[in-house]
Amino acid sequence: MVQVTDELAGRFRSPEVAAAFRARYDEAMARWPDDTRAVDVPGPFGTTHVQICGPADAPPVVLLHGGGGTSAAWFANAGVLGRAHRVHAVDQLGDAGLSVPSGRPIRRPEDFMAWLDGLLDGLGLESAAFCGHSYGAWLALSYALHAPDRVRRLALLDPTDCFGGLAAGYRLRAVPLLVRPTQARARRILAWETAWAEPPADELLVSLASLGGGEFRGARLVLPRRPGAAALRATQVPMLVVLAERSRAHDIGRIGAAARRLVPGVQVTVLPGAAHHTLPATAAGPLNELLTGFLTT
Repeated sequence: MVQVTDELAGRFRSPEVAAAFRARYDEAMARWPDDTRAVDVPGPFGTTHVQICGPADAPPVVLLHGGGGTSAAWFANAGVLGRAHRVHAVDQLGDAGLSVPSGRPIRRPEDFMAWLDGLLDGLGLESAAFCGHSYGAWLALSYALHAPDRVRRLALLDPTDCFGGLAAGYRLRAVPLLVRPTQARARRILAWETAWAEPPADELLVSLASLGGGEFRGARLVLPRRPGAAALRATQVPMLVVLAERSRAHDIGRIGAAARRLVPGVQVTVLPGAAHHTLPATAAGPLNELLTGFLTT
């Protein structure tokens, strides 16, 4: 069995589940480029674990995973993005992963903004491009509105609570998971949401997400606050919105129309065959092409 620290074990339902999670995490990290290194950045909210790869002098990009995920979920993207960028993939505080909350708790969106301010400072980054998936997309967009001088470009992958709410059917299925999280419940919603996706969800991604979303006991849920229309219309940060064709998290037609209506110059595209929860690891070829084209413009 994989050995885990007492601190990590205490944040899962049992030490055995913590060991299974760490094994899946390490398996995903084994798919990252050989030059990947991990750093732990201290701050007033705790220590943030960040995976870094790519040329040291390349333009930086920060990757923010979806809820219940970890930085390891970018295993299908880091190598391609790292050819021309310095990749910084974050284990978000308060979610599954190797970041350690301590000190001030993150309770409000404003706390997340202060955490990201400190994280960029700790990484020595004056500014960076940001790419976020799902809840991580909301976090990235919120930060771009909070600190536009620190966000060079912004890529949002099937963003939730950015331009519209979640679908009623998705919310209904998510309620049992929120009330009493278990791996079985996490797997059920993942299976339902990705059922029509092509290609099917990567089992490693599903395993990692279901353990993180269903068995993690240290989560501190901060409810998203959707940005106001005036703030979105005023933004000048170049923005790409990538919608999953088969997403069941929301109505992508409505989300795309709202993004075009509210954000000047936004690029909106639909990723064929992808579901909300198959991102970012599956359909990686087309997704990586979109991201590299946008980030290197």
